[in-house]
Amino acid sequence: MAEYHPLPLPHRRDLSDEEALFQSEAFLNEMRQRHSVRDYSERAISEQVIANCIAAAGTAPSGANQQPWHFVAISDPAMKASVRKAAEQEEEKFYDGGAGEEWLTALEPIGTGAHKPHLSDAPWLIVVFAQRWGVAPDGTKRKHYYVPESVGLATGMLITALHKAGLVCLTHTPNPMKFLTGMCDRPDNEKPVMILAAGHAADDAMVPAAAKVKKPLDEIASFFRDES
Repeated sequence: MAEYHPLPLPHRRDLSDEEALFQSEAFLNEMRQRHSVRDYSERAISEQVIANCIAAAGTAPSGANQQPWHFVAISDPAMKASVRKAAEQEEEKFYDGGAGEEWLTALEPIGTGAHKPHLSDAPWLIVVFAQRWGVAPDGTKRKHYYVPESVGLATGMLITALHKAGLVCLTHTPNPMKFLTGMCDRPDNEKPVMILAAGHAADDAMVPAAAKVKKPLDEIASFFRDES
């Protein structure tokens, strides 16, 4: 059994109150410039840039530090075309009634449909896999804890890292997406949960107006203040 061995905090960010306020406002303003984009330019992206962004995602906190994720990065045009073809087959079923009227109505202001050109146009696709359980060195199953929460944290950090690298991305979740397991040569203990299309926005890129309407702070946060 592994034992607990504490270490002194390796890194410490010690900002003044004024610096903290400045940095928080600057980051807020930067993230307000993040957009989910479906229209990509042909400009190539260095593999090292994508690798760095994935490595940043790998620093995310996770349940029992089990890091239950795997990221498959795809730039091969033939493989991207195969992903798009399989995803569009599932999307056609979704938009032909599988989703239900209420869900389709909610999607109308976003302007989505079964046609997914971004899956072949974007220079990179990053498929996010969640490891439902781990495998110990002796080959036995090892339970993972808080898998959806952990993978969600890592994916959020990946999206932020891509934005910091000057790229745009789009989250895509075909349902079902089991086809990605075999296509990406991943084991049965891993479940595909998302595709991120990543690259530079096309010169004529558009975004749905509805997607830029965000809830105000007082609708997404509550504060219980120290009044002493």
